Amino acid sequence: MSKTDTRPVAGILWMIFTGLNFVAVTAIVKYIGQDLPAAQAAFMRYVLGLVFLLPFLGEIRRSRLSHRALGLFAMRGVFHTGAVILWFFAMARISIAEVTAMNYLAPIYVSILAAILLGEKLAARRITAIVVALLGALVILRPGFRELSPGHIAMLFTAVGFAGSYLIAKIMADEVSPTIVVAWLSIMVTIGLAPFAAMVWVTPTLAQVGWTFLIACFATAGHYSMTFAFRAAPVTVTQPVTFLQLVWAVLLGVLVFDEGLDAWVILGGCLIVSAVVFITWREALLKRQS
Repeated sequence: MSKTDTRPVAGILWMIFTGLNFVAVTAIVKYIGQDLPAAQAAFMRYVLGLVFLLPFLGEIRRSRLSHRALGLFAMRGVFHTGAVILWFFAMARISIAEVTAMNYLAPIYVSILAAILLGEKLAARRITAIVVALLGALVILRPGFRELSPGHIAMLFTAVGFAGSYLIAKIMADEVSPTIVVAWLSIMVTIGLAPFAAMVWVTPTLAQVGWTFLIACFATAGHYSMTFAFRAAPVTVTQPVTFLQLVWAVLLGVLVFDEGLDAWVILGGCLIVSAVVFITWREALLKRQS
């Protein structure tokens, strides 16, 4: 993107809209709570969301994927399937603010996995940012000072799963179009979730089907608006705006779900977000220099 193409205000507005969409997803999942098993709720969200792939069926059919590409997409499906089940599980058991803050660990894990699996170098500044983010996670969890719930443990592994998924997406984005990357994620995760959903299936009510379809709508809208944000402005402009998602989550938890205001969660979330923003800024700076 050239400097003349950059529209920072538009990028910021699209990213704000993205955050509101994703917070709407968390609100609905929180509202559904434990009425549906986590695997089933996740499966229903993805299978209902397949309707949004219909306009792209022609492009999907025309794509000629190698065995390597299909294998990577399948591996991404495994990572994402596990992460989605754990995310739905955690959402019903811990506060929205905690889920949102700990979800920011995914980009940190991406940096660690990229260094281990792809041989990317970790400079001292990036290592410092990773340490700050992990410190933020400790501030949120406070092990030894309070009892950790299964939801907290689930979120630690959720971020790992999403990190693996994002890392493979990063690899495939250089080989196929974004539409194909998103489409195959939806297909593979739907297939991956199906057996887990079948094992715990309960007959959903019409209202529950409607709520899960709304989850798919908001999630899809969030991914599209994020794409528009990245097209309008560089990530150094849009990434800091993701901090607002934590603000919306805290307000939603306090005002709607009566979760209370936890200063430790806010502090830990700020540390994690600051580290993510710094890493994003450093990567963009190094790209421009190269």
